Amino acid sequence: MTRIIAGIAGSLSIAVPPKGTRPTSDRVREAIFSALEARDAIRGATVFDLYAGSGALGLEAASRGAVSVTLVERNPPAAAVCRRNAALVQSKLPKGARITVAPVSVRSFLAGAVGTVDLVFIDPPYELGDDELAADLAALHLAPNAVVLVERSSRSPEPTWPAGLTLDRSKVYGDTTLWWASALQ
Repeated sequence: MTRIIAGIAGSLSIAVPPKGTRPTSDRVREAIFSALEARDAIRGATVFDLYAGSGALGLEAASRGAVSVTLVERNPPAAAVCRRNAALVQSKLPKGARITVAPVSVRSFLAGAVGTVDLVFIDPPYELGDDELAADLAALHLAPNAVVLVERSSRSPEPTWPAGLTLDRSKVYGDTTLWWASALQ
């Protein structure tokens, strides 16, 4: 179990898939969301949580005011956990806020995605290849000033950023590195 840290669903416990995922620690999630709130990047945002696992990152964004959150997770047991967690958090949200679960591959989801997105979390399995990550990044349809956060092993190289997306900063937390990028205006 883990929990939603803050917002309307703050302290709500959510399930974690029994295997095959690496949940982002509370410490790292607190740092992520503190920085996102300082940038005013959450309230009213459309959010994709790609390779969602338990959905904790996207659900935290929903709790803090994102209006549309899509959790993308193709692993059936993890997608089932996402659906249960999404229903719990959705029950706390105001009318109009929406959480959906897409139980498909990230590539399939992005190929069919309509419109632009304001905030993207990408926390792929460590074994995902650099070229696959680069293809995921290139397939995003980002709103102006959108924020993309990539969580990878500290042993992984910096992602290859497509045109229109620039690195803002990176931060190492033990064996995890967070890469922050922004879409151009």
